[in-house]
Amino acid sequence: MTVHLKDVMSFLDTTLEVERFTGSRDYAPNGLQVEGAPEIDTIVTGVSASQALLERAVELGADLVVVHHGLIWGGGIGRVTGPTAQRLKLLLANDISLAAYHLPLDKHARLGNNTGLADALGLGLAREAFGDVRGTPLGLSGSWQAPLTRDEAIGRIGAGVCGGAAPRFVFPYGPEVVRKVGLCTGAASDLLEAAAQHGCDLYLTGELAERAGELARELQITLVAAGHYATEVFGPRRVADELRQRFPSLTVQFVPVPVPL
Repeated sequence: MTVHLKDVMSFLDTTLEVERFTGSRDYAPNGLQVEGAPEIDTIVTGVSASQALLERAVELGADLVVVHHGLIWGGGIGRVTGPTAQRLKLLLANDISLAAYHLPLDKHARLGNNTGLADALGLGLAREAFGDVRGTPLGLSGSWQAPLTRDEAIGRIGAGVCGGAAPRFVFPYGPEVVRKVGLCTGAASDLLEAAAQHGCDLYLTGELAERAGELARELQITLVAAGHYATEVFGPRRVADELRQRFPSLTVQFVPVPVPL
């Protein structure tokens, strides 16, 4: 049984609290970015609106694609050329809608990327927000039931985020015993100093700026980057689960398009 697109969008916008991130409080517009068919019965969720994800959505007969990284950023689409044109062509030619949730899907206390990452690491539920990003404390800190050695903590990150492999970048400048962990998914190395001020022994993010390694040494905090994509699969997966529960007549699927960065 189909569901009205407007009903799904209203549910997502309300659940993810997009009104908290309007205007300059985010880097991109949240919610519906491309409008397709007014009725839907199949939804695909994913991390980024890449051509690979959209092609898979077409194969699956999706009517709506919900992602963390959409097609519109900053001042909007300047030109419809190259990859942007190809992605829009896939959406418009197949009457597929595209919705994107950036900071709302990082921040959400239950469905968000940061909460999902903290859960994947097994951090306790006594968590605190830190680190201002456009007026929102976006980072999240927590602790394990018992402190871990630095090597054990890095191993826990590898197991929970990297499929058992070692994290790609580790700057082991913090204490040998890790009592408090700070994290923020994606490209959030600029919260490193806030994490140190917050009392974290280790800070985990996805992608690093060049300056971050030396800053970690100066701050005497361990810095770990586990991959932008790998740290941001949690929100899209949880949104898929949430949509299945709210709209049981719909087919909803998270589609992975792994990226090593």
